[in-house]
Amino acid sequence: MFILTTIQDLIQIAPQEFEKPSAQAIKDSVNTKYSNKVVQKVGLCICMWDLLEASEGLIGHGTGLVNVNVEFRMVVFRPFCGEILQGKIKHSDENGITIDLDFTSEVFIPAPSHLPENCRFDRAEDVWIWRSDDTDLFFDKGEPVRFRVEQEHFEDQKPTLIEKNEEGEEIREKSSAYRIVGSMSLPGLGPTLWWEEGGEEEGEKGD
Repeated sequence: MFILTTIQDLIQIAPQEFEKPSAQAIKDSVNTKYSNKVVQKVGLCICMWDLLEASEGLIGHGTGLVNVNVEFRMVVFRPFCGEILQGKIKHSDENGITIDLDFTSEVFIPAPSHLPENCRFDRAEDVWIWRSDDTDLFFDKGEPVRFRVEQEHFEDQKPTLIEKNEEGEEIREKSSAYRIVGSMSLPGLGPTLWWEEGGEEEGEKGD
């Protein structure tokens, strides 16, 4: 799920950061620039792991900023296709289910194609339901789930499109820079509660 990626970049340190040790000032500047940002074809940056190399700082003319060429390793979220991850159901609609991983909610399970057979959407409750052996099993909001990574999508970010609705309120449309497409159609996937209860029942029968 997480990888280490080596990055080279020019980092600027502001005068108010000079009181910090150099390594700490560089780390803070790197995290400010990269943390929670998507780098195309790399993934979602989480935080700096370690500093590999740094040049002597040069003060920029007229700015007071110190420019430092650095090489560092960054912790990046980029799961591989086929990897099994766990998250919580954040939202459901007729198109599918959005999964929250605490640090990102850009995980989508298209429905019904990526859910078990015999699934239907209950519009009154905004929940997907799997009919299994004459029993209704629910993909409830907030429920811990396991899912399989199927695809990843990177998209170059364009300037935010601003439109206005009939009331004159601004509507900002912005696409996701990095999105994971997953599935919960295989045995063992979906709400963890289903399989935990099944395992306990089987164990009890065996006893």
